[in-house]
Amino acid sequence: MHRVWFLLPVCLLAVGHISCVSPSREGLPPNSPFGNAVVLATDLLPQGIGVGDVSATSALLWVRTDGPATVQVEWATPAMWDMASKLATAMAPVPRTVELAATADTDYTLSIPLTGLTPATRYRYHVLIARGGDSPHSGKPKLAARGEWRTLPEAGTSAPVTFAWSADLGGQGRCRQGPDGYPIFDVMQRQNLDFFLFLGDTIYSDDSCPAPPNEPGADFVATTLDEYRARHRYQRGAAALRRFLESVPVYVTWDDHEVRNDFSGPFDPRMPAGRQALREYWPISTHADEPHRLYRSVRYGADLELFILDTRQYRSPDTDLDGPVKTMLGAAQLKWLLDGLGNSTATWKVIATSVPLSVPKGGAGYSDGWASGPNAPGFERERQVLVDAIVQRCMKNVVFLGGDVHYVQANAYDPNRDGTIDFHEFVAGPLSARPGRQTPASDTLHPTRLVNEGGYQNFGLIRITKTSLEVMVVDETGATRFAHRMTAR
Repeated sequence: MHRVWFLLPVCLLAVGHISCVSPSREGLPPNSPFGNAVVLATDLLPQGIGVGDVSATSALLWVRTDGPATVQVEWATPAMWDMASKLATAMAPVPRTVELAATADTDYTLSIPLTGLTPATRYRYHVLIARGGDSPHSGKPKLAARGEWRTLPEAGTSAPVTFAWSADLGGQGRCRQGPDGYPIFDVMQRQNLDFFLFLGDTIYSDDSCPAPPNEPGADFVATTLDEYRARHRYQRGAAALRRFLESVPVYVTWDDHEVRNDFSGPFDPRMPAGRQALREYWPISTHADEPHRLYRSVRYGADLELFILDTRQYRSPDTDLDGPVKTMLGAAQLKWLLDGLGNSTATWKVIATSVPLSVPKGGAGYSDGWASGPNAPGFERERQVLVDAIVQRCMKNVVFLGGDVHYVQANAYDPNRDGTIDFHEFVAGPLSARPGRQTPASDTLHPTRLVNEGGYQNFGLIRITKTSLEVMVVDETGATRFAHRMTAR
């Protein structure tokens, strides 16, 4: 009996397109995981790996090498992977990226796009690295990481989803302590999450971390690109965070401390450096027409559309008087949000805003959030544009998620006072920072106050189905501190 081998095309992924070639065993990178077994060389990725901005047909894989290197990724469904492993050759259609160079220009980081994927499908990947820029085809690469992720369901498919959100990591001297660094990520990892939404203050560049009690490496205030990068690297020194990112996809935006406290968009000269470091150290997709854009939407099946806002990059100075020209989102982002909400067919429409809707916060003579305070102008005129759109267009099942204030707050809003709740807001955090002063929501949007408490580290947990949205707040011990359930209208 003769064995028959089928040579099927292998796809080479470059940014923006996929090309396919017919493989031979010699055409694979040496030590390909689809050929002979390779020993995992974990020292090549000291900051770990991460998967982010997953959609129904794409994902970004984040890596940082320990110096100049060439990186290549192979991925396939588990069934395809198992077939290739059994055959000991790439006789199945196995995609792999082109060779990508990790260089000093991006601090040796790469966010590698994987595209052309099938919705609601599990994929397995291997990362091969050759040090010093040697090509994987030179015979020197090593298998540095492996993992799995799942693409999102299509918009027409109803599927339950569980995700967490929080913010504020390593503030006010509560930085990495011990090898695990931030053990709250182990608590989150046990929640069987589909993804994590990181709502800013991923670093505290303007706070130093004294050692002891913290691990050394962050006892300085960052003001330059290299210093911002160093603070991001410091966070990745936490083993609990690395374990979390290896298994849970993330969607990340920023708040103020990626640059400095309460900064106002383009008026701060440090913003470009802080923004570059953020994009280098997190898997955040790039918009073709606006390379610095951070606002984006995520569609998870028929029942969730998530709108992730950028409340920093386009805002007017916090100290400006509120009025027709004062903006937090900028005209383009506001239009994008209003159009997206109005056109969304998702059961639940969730808006992620790093700063809360109704908590006056900031400094002398200004409010850093949406709400104004006594003699402290906020951004209430623009907030009202958004509120009016929700109310007048009868948008149903709208939920805001926030962070920033370092305590837990939840409100149900009836801005037109007709006795019907028009939308909800839930605020969580901090992950690891000093608890904030608990300030009640202002009365402007006529809130029904569901909770206002703090004094503990926490994250929010959401479970969504076609008929319900359940919110919980979980503390660093795993205890549930607050729960609220809503039925879809």
